[in-house]
Amino acid sequence: MTTPSPAGIDPRGPRFAASITAVLLLVATVFALTGVSTAAQTFGWVAYQPLADATFSPSFEAVLARRVFDTGFVLTLAAAALFLWGVLSPSTHPWSVLFRTLVRPRLSPPADLEDPRPPRFAQGVGLFVVGIGLILHLLGVPWALPIATAAAVFAAFLNAVFGYCLGCQIYLLLQRAGVIGRARHA
Repeated sequence: MTTPSPAGIDPRGPRFAASITAVLLLVATVFALTGVSTAAQTFGWVAYQPLADATFSPSFEAVLARRVFDTGFVLTLAAAALFLWGVLSPSTHPWSVLFRTLVRPRLSPPADLEDPRPPRFAQGVGLFVVGIGLILHLLGVPWALPIATAAAVFAAFLNAVFGYCLGCQIYLLLQRAGVIGRARHA
């Protein structure tokens, strides 16, 4: 016995959301490239920019505070929160609501609907990628944040421009392998 497939969604909705997400992540990437993450000097795992007094060595807390309040980190954290929202409640996600209320009424009905599970899984993949970047950034790994955000920008750009969802393709591969998405037989 298999579980019924959930109701379909308009495939243009995830592409619309990917467009906005790509822009947000592109801005986060630019700020991450110019922020603490890519500082010229590193001290162990903790990167910092030396102050005017070369004998002063900032405390771990001061360095961590600089990382937390870095603009690239804050924007990536916002993107991670939006990815989490997309996983937990896609129907109330801001981009979904914006698409349903302002964009979809102006479009013709979709030719076909798609399964909402792959795009939801893709949101989880985006959360994982930027989450790893956020954690590594806090641990002081140089370039972790801009690399993670650039990877997420690339995936969102592919979805927004070409309709190719990398996270959806991963979902389908895992589904074919029998790892996820299929009901277990008794």
